[in-house]
Formats: sequence, structure tokens, C-alpha cells
Amino acid sequence: MELEPLRDLIVTALEDLKGENIQVMDVRGRCSFTDLMVFASGTSDRHVKSLAGNVEDKVRTAGVRPLGVEGNDQSQANWVLVDLGEIVIHVMLPETREYYQLEKLWAMGGEHARSA
Repeated sequence: MELEPLRDLIVTALEDLKGENIQVMDVRGRCSFTDLMVFASGTSDRHVKSLAGNVEDKVRTAGVRPLGVEGNDQSQANWVLVDLGEIVIHVMLPETREYYQLEKLWAMGGEHARSA
């Protein structure tokens, strides 16, 4: 699947379950392991898991197999990462997202994240 349609599918999957503060960041030229990063917040650990699970379900239905999923198997998930290769999705609780500030880290020296 092409990058832009896959990005749009991911954003829609997050929006469908009321993901908050969805940001898409192009990290090409600054990152060797992916082209885009998608960030979203959930309101609870259960919501974080549901958001990541919906992304997994939608991309699998579209024929894309995740390379890995981290954090979804924990009883309390404050951060779930879904790795699709070209796109890495970070779904976090707002306080976890604020603590790590990954968008700021990846934005240093490049373009800033844009809202989806």
C-alpha cells in the first residue's frame, strides 16, 4: 500500500475511536527506520489499547501486516507502539506523551508535526 493512503487509513482508524491530538510527522531524512510517525492520545489505558487495536485491524484488512506491536499486552498500557515499517504509530496517555515529548524530539532541526 502506498504511503499516503496508509497514513490516511491510520488517521481514520484513530479518529473512528475518538483518538485525541492526532499528529503526523514526516521524518524522512532524519530517521533511518521509518518515513512517518503518527502520534495520538487516548483517555485511559483501555482507550490506548483500543485505538492501537483498531489501527492494527484496519491495516490488516487493507493487506498490511504490522512488523511489531509493543505495549498492548500489558495490563495497563500507557503507550502502545505499532510498527508498520514505513509508518510507526505511537498511541499514549496524555501524561506519557507529555513526559517523553517525542514530537519535539523528532521536530528538532526539521519541520514540525502537523495535525491530522
